Amino acid sequence: MSENIRDLLNKLTLEEKASLCSGEDFWHLKGIQRLNIPSIMVTDGPHGLRKQEVKGDHVGLGGSVKATCFPTASATASSWDEELMFNMGVALSKECLAEDVSVLLGPGANIKRSPLCGRNFEYISEDPYLTGKMGASLVRGVQSNGIGTSLKHFALNNQEYRRMAIESVVDDRALREIYLPGFETIIKEAQPWTVMCAYNMYNGEYCSDNKTLLTNILKEEWGHTGLVVTDWGACNNRVAGIKAGLELEMPSSGGVNDKLIVKAVKNGTLSIEEVDRVVLRLLNLIFKANEGKQKDYRYDVDEHNNLAAEIAGESMVLLKNSEEILPLSRDERILVVGEFAKKPRYQGAGSSLINPTKVTTLLDALENLQIKFDYIQGYNIDSDIPNMELISQAVDSAKTYDKVVVIAGLTDDYESEGFDRTHLDMPDSHNKLIESLCEVNENIVVILQNGAPVIMPWIGGVKAVLEGYLGGQASGTAMVNIIFGIVNPSGKIAETFPLKLEDDLASKYFGMGPKTVEYRESIYVGYRYYDKAEKDVLFPFGFGLSYTNFEYSDLKLNNKNISDNDKLLVSLKIKNVGDVYGKEIIQLYVNDDISSVFRPQKELKAFKKIGLNPGEEREVNFELTKRSFAFYDVESKDWIVESGLFNILIGSSSRDIRLEESVTVTSDIRRIIENLEPKAPEYYNLIEYNTISNSSFIELLGRDLPVQKRLKGEDFTITSTVGDVSSTFIGKILYKNISKNFLKPPSGEEEVDPTMKRMMESIIYEMPLRSLVLMSGGKISFKTVNILLQFINSNYLKGFFAIFKPS
Repeated sequence: MSENIRDLLNKLTLEEKASLCSGEDFWHLKGIQRLNIPSIMVTDGPHGLRKQEVKGDHVGLGGSVKATCFPTASATASSWDEELMFNMGVALSKECLAEDVSVLLGPGANIKRSPLCGRNFEYISEDPYLTGKMGASLVRGVQSNGIGTSLKHFALNNQEYRRMAIESVVDDRALREIYLPGFETIIKEAQPWTVMCAYNMYNGEYCSDNKTLLTNILKEEWGHTGLVVTDWGACNNRVAGIKAGLELEMPSSGGVNDKLIVKAVKNGTLSIEEVDRVVLRLLNLIFKANEGKQKDYRYDVDEHNNLAAEIAGESMVLLKNSEEILPLSRDERILVVGEFAKKPRYQGAGSSLINPTKVTTLLDALENLQIKFDYIQGYNIDSDIPNMELISQAVDSAKTYDKVVVIAGLTDDYESEGFDRTHLDMPDSHNKLIESLCEVNENIVVILQNGAPVIMPWIGGVKAVLEGYLGGQASGTAMVNIIFGIVNPSGKIAETFPLKLEDDLASKYFGMGPKTVEYRESIYVGYRYYDKAEKDVLFPFGFGLSYTNFEYSDLKLNNKNISDNDKLLVSLKIKNVGDVYGKEIIQLYVNDDISSVFRPQKELKAFKKIGLNPGEEREVNFELTKRSFAFYDVESKDWIVESGLFNILIGSSSRDIRLEESVTVTSDIRRIIENLEPKAPEYYNLIEYNTISNSSFIELLGRDLPVQKRLKGEDFTITSTVGDVSSTFIGKILYKNISKNFLKPPSGEEEVDPTMKRMMESIIYEMPLRSLVLMSGGKISFKTVNILLQFINSNYLKGFFAIFKPS
């Protein structure tokens, strides 16, 4: 095949080569009919297939075909089950085969820097090791059936606010130790067919133009053999992108950028060899995808729904179970309260919105099992304001029931692609309901439906909390199976739940803008910060309860003294000492006893999920390598280990360490590693400091901070956002017209969904002006936008003469 592809490459004209470098439309890659090069389809789908029924509307957010809606990434990450993720990937690939889709756009491997990110439900974890392992398993599953994946969003896209224009300012250690390792693991272990570059900037360059990310790291250092595709409309400079390692622009820009490629080759700015390298990777993807197609393929819809229920059951996390109130008994009088029981929130909003094959609510699942219960609405999902009449009805009823199950959480307009959260609170209507019920009944069980951590002011008054996350279309089945003991909960949260937002260091510097966001917390993200600062949390990373108990014992290391190039073998025994079958997630953390550089108290370096019958005991084995002990050395630009003592910590969570052993690691590093404590003391003593000064961050960054705000009198440019220019008279008119066009309801619908509308309003406001050209399919030209910019910048004469100047 490789010889045939090279032969095809030689037969392509320059114009045809350039045309292959961008999409045919919103979801298809171009083909070349005369050479029998087929067009293939890509579509959204980290947790389900989102294939539009038509070619694509103006923003790609219209209706889609029916598909299985699996739990979102924040849920599946909590399963810590690599095999289950592989199986989910296989199921997704089957649905792609049935719909003639060649590449599924996912998974999302961006780190949960702050719990405020509106898209956290679509991302895996705050921990890069867990992110990498779970993501790699999903990719392997999808690609095992000849369907490609698109690992996204590479890199440093950790917020929705101004994601299309903002520059992420991050030090090299944080980049390498926190934000890139998840991507690195997935690339090296699973080789996703494509990687999607992010909208934002890193180190002064947009990710689509960033050679450091796309070539030096991704292709050369990690050995990625697939291609890089832009996020939709993220192409900044097409020619610079090709030089940087960007292969495919999506969606179609109507030939605008294709012409720029041809022009650049003809004037010598771009070599034909650079174009050929791009086209070769594109052809490899197209023909590999075409080989995997299976005509008239069908999948078992019910089987996939059952798998969705199984995954949800493995992913839900029992956070509290006082007096072993769960599991419930069928003989008890049970009241279910909360509109989510009837109208569940089982997925997130935005480009990952799935049209499910079916939805099983909590009430449906109870009825399916013939469990007797009564139901009260409790709150209105369309309003945050407590409805005292509904609450009173629930309170009056609750007094006479044995157990009250309340289902609550976050409504759609609290978290979505396109905008971030500003707080961690649940709606007042949900909190007030729970608090009121606690006053009249002591047996309250809360089930949560949310995509990210929330504050729980009522936690002391309820007896049980089941974190259901966004559990997919079969989440109702999973919830009922758990609360009635049909399934023993085994999930553990893949992110820290803080007591309050103010406790989170990264959130102090989250959002920022309008030009830059500073990652001042460096490597101290999630539990790495809370442990170092010795802060109490609501629930720690890796925490989750079971209906049984597990005993850890007999921790052994194969060697107590190793070199940094040796492998360390770790073994221990785990026993189910309870009365029912259960699964435990054994977590291995490494602690560097003494270090010249600042390091976390502990870091996850291995985990394993195993199932045990009552009384059963098994041995669990881990293997640690140099990277398990190393930190990234900025001076040598490599991973190094300092000689010294390391502690091997085995835990049931990050704050429940059951076993501990130590090993001495000897390194061949002889030079003195600089200790930055005198220059940047905050990073060494987070108990004393709860903010990071400018001077310390600059010392860590190794350069001055880029300008964060637009300077007075500074001209607007083609990378300025629609919102930026809306402060001017002409910009205001432009914004109004764009909004009117983009916010048209999809065909056949009377109005845009309120959450979708809010998302689109945010995207429009924060869209760079260059995207008007790219997302219009060529209907708007760069010339038109540049003329508008002259008038926006009050250069009226230049703008007037530019109208008559040839393109």
